[in-house]
Amino acid sequence: MKTSEFDFFVPPELIAHEPTAKRDHSRLMVLNRKKETIEHKHFYDIVDYLNPGDLLILNNTKVIPANLVGKKEEGGSKVEILLVSSKGQGTSNKKNVWECLVKPGKRLKVGSRVVFGDNEVIGTVLEKTESGEQIIEFQGDLIKYMKRAGEVPLPPYIKQKSKYETLNTKQIQNSKIEIRNRYQTVYAEKEGASAAPTAGLHFTPELLAKIKAKGADIAYVTLHTGLATFKPVYAENIEDHTMYSESYEVPAETIEAIKKAKRVVAAGTTSVRTLETIASGLTTKARRHEGDTNIFIYPGYKFKVVAAMITNFHWPRTTLIMLVSAFAGQDFIRRAYREAIDKKYRFFSFGDAMIIL
Repeated sequence: MKTSEFDFFVPPELIAHEPTAKRDHSRLMVLNRKKETIEHKHFYDIVDYLNPGDLLILNNTKVIPANLVGKKEEGGSKVEILLVSSKGQGTSNKKNVWECLVKPGKRLKVGSRVVFGDNEVIGTVLEKTESGEQIIEFQGDLIKYMKRAGEVPLPPYIKQKSKYETLNTKQIQNSKIEIRNRYQTVYAEKEGASAAPTAGLHFTPELLAKIKAKGADIAYVTLHTGLATFKPVYAENIEDHTMYSESYEVPAETIEAIKKAKRVVAAGTTSVRTLETIASGLTTKARRHEGDTNIFIYPGYKFKVVAAMITNFHWPRTTLIMLVSAFAGQDFIRRAYREAIDKKYRFFSFGDAMIIL
């Protein structure tokens, strides 16, 4: 299957550079696969499409302040590093190894060292991958430094410079804090992601309470979102694409809730991928599932757990648009995206949502 089948044009003015004033006031497109119908609602209407006995699955990962700025030890040039996914402990318990995106990447070679703060943390490049990432080992209290000096990374396409032109320094700082707070779900709990599970950004505590009051249950999985989420597919044929691994955890109470549910509704492609990863293990006596997954879902895949899905509008040529096409059908998704563009839906992380029934 050709990657070009998942290419399309999104008008730049439809890219959402900031969230709606209220989380649940974004628009909601409702896709019915059986009837092939499309409705236009608001996200707070989502409760109308959840029924008693349904199980809503949410990804409770939390985006860490993974954007760090340091200086190259040799020469002192500025280096920006985004921690993407943890590779585990290094040669001592004070060292951590991470897969990173580096800007500018050409400044660092294998063996190069980057200094953060007043020598609080030192990163050493262990490897440069073929796809452009760098494997870096950090010595020092990385977590402490990250919480003090790091920033929650926003998607690189989000631009706010023009907005800041009319604000003073304090207003700019408050605006940045607010935007980064909105780039976390209200139920974010387990730190480890470098990108938010954006379908969940629309939920509010009040909306979740209404869902429970209707008789639907809510359970959580954790998948620490990394490169697999925002990396485009470069291969000509999608079958040649290799997914990055991301760590996941499904607690025992979620496993039990899935087994009892009338219908499983997954909020976000990360929840979908987690649930489909553990599908074969649901029939075993395992009380908890955890590990790494690189599951790649594209048209032709047979879903085993997920019966309905909540998701945002995705970038072309990504594994995300391929996953929703597998769930709803390529032709139906093409039609839905054309209608979304015609009706001026907002796209990507801070954009509008759809529910696929």
